[in-house]
Amino acid sequence: MEDEFEFKHIPIMLDEVIHGLDIKPNGIYVDGTLGGGGHSYEIAKRLTAGGRLIGIDQDEAAIKAAGERLAEFKDRVTIVRSNYAQMINILNGLGIREVDGILLDLGVSSYQLDNAERGFSYMEDAPLDMRMDRGQEKTARDIVNYYSKEELTRIIKEYGEDKFASKIASKIAAFREGKPIETTGELADIIKSAIPMKYRATGGHPAKRTFQAIRIELNRELGVLEDSIEGMIDILSDNGRIAIITFHSLEDRIVKSAFKRAESPCTCPPNFPVCVCGKKSKGFVASRKPIVPSEEEMKWNSRAKSSKLRIFARKRESNE
Repeated sequence: MEDEFEFKHIPIMLDEVIHGLDIKPNGIYVDGTLGGGGHSYEIAKRLTAGGRLIGIDQDEAAIKAAGERLAEFKDRVTIVRSNYAQMINILNGLGIREVDGILLDLGVSSYQLDNAERGFSYMEDAPLDMRMDRGQEKTARDIVNYYSKEELTRIIKEYGEDKFASKIASKIAAFREGKPIETTGELADIIKSAIPMKYRATGGHPAKRTFQAIRIELNRELGVLEDSIEGMIDILSDNGRIAIITFHSLEDRIVKSAFKRAESPCTCPPNFPVCVCGKKSKGFVASRKPIVPSEEEMKWNSRAKSSKLRIFARKRESNE
């Protein structure tokens, strides 16, 4: 079934990412969310034989597609099936201690959305899945059928930012008393029934926020991001850069806060004449405001609309 689909992920803000990473031809770069290899192709193209690109993705279909797309650069590209949370361990295993640039594009790929059997889309009926790593056992079906009403309310409110979270959770809990919820179509209809008619005409598909919330919970997307950023900044070489594209306000908040802490980590009270906590800046935020797609890009790629790009540049102390 999967072979009928081409793994596509139109690279968001491609020019802005390439410019922001300030690629050195002989540098070492990591694409922690390889996808179809769109961004990676442009990075690899700019590397000489002395440069290196490590691509990481937990989706088997992405690994296969990116391998084909990047085949012409096989002398400088290494692809690993894993989660970017394991980046430091992966690099250690390759004998790499520091890198010149890291990219994370946290969006769901077009392939994952368009391939109905993956269960990410509320537009087509398919088994409730939503796993980015199909090697894991837990699926969206488990969340929808076995989380308590209170737990469902929390994740729909927090990760979906839906004001009807409580109503949606109540409808889900009531429906599953009769039979388990098995498909995306069933879930989308239940969500729709929880939202008052006058609100259904605005703000996109009524199931969009809940599906997003379940996907984020299932794949631990926010926790993995929060736990990983500091370590990734630490392995950047002097003048190395990390670029992160987010699609959700909570993701963007995590990135913004982590970059700010790395730039200004001092915890001393403002009235202290000198710093005594000893925490030194790791560099600077290269994008004071989030970079957003151009109007033109948003016209031809609707999935770019909610994206934001932030960039941090590493400055190492001379004694590091």
